Amino acid sequence: MFKKIATGLAAVAATTAVALSLPASAQASSYDYSEYWGPAYAKHGLAKAQGWVGVDWDHHGESNEVTVRGKLFDLDNRTYEEGGKCAYVQFQASDFEHEWSPVYGKKYCGYPGYKKFGFQEHDVYSLRARVCQVGPYGGYPKKCGPWEYLYTAESE
Repeated sequence: MFKKIATGLAAVAATTAVALSLPASAQASSYDYSEYWGPAYAKHGLAKAQGWVGVDWDHHGESNEVTVRGKLFDLDNRTYEEGGKCAYVQFQASDFEHEWSPVYGKKYCGYPGYKKFGFQEHDVYSLRARVCQVGPYGGYPKKCGPWEYLYTAESE
C-alpha cells in the first residue's frame, strides 16, 4: 500500500514540475484541426484518460500528421494484493483505406496520480482510443471502456 502511495506522490510531483515549466500555449494554433478529447473511462471508472489532438495536413491535402497529447489517471485505490490494477490507454488509427491498426499504448500504475503521454502518427483517416486496466506486471488489458473516436477526416 505504501509503495503505491509513494509512487503516486512521486509521479504527481514530477509531472507537476514538468507542467509548470511548459507555456500555456504548448498546443500550437497552427494545426488545421485541433480538439480536446475525453475524459474517457475504463469500465467501473477505475482509470481515465483525456487530452488534445491536432492534425496538420500537407499543402496538397494528401497526407497528414496527427499529434496526440494527454494524461492517463490511475483511479484504482486498491492494493495489488486486493486486486488493484493499473491504468492503460490504447490508440488505434485507420489509414486512408480504412484499416485499423494499433498505434500507441501507455500504462500507468500510481494511484492517485497521472502520467502524461504523447505521440505522432502519419496518414491518419480516423483515430480512436479506449481506456482499460491492466495488471502491474502486464497481461491482457481488462475492463475496457468503449472506443472513443477522437478524429475523423470526414469531420473537417
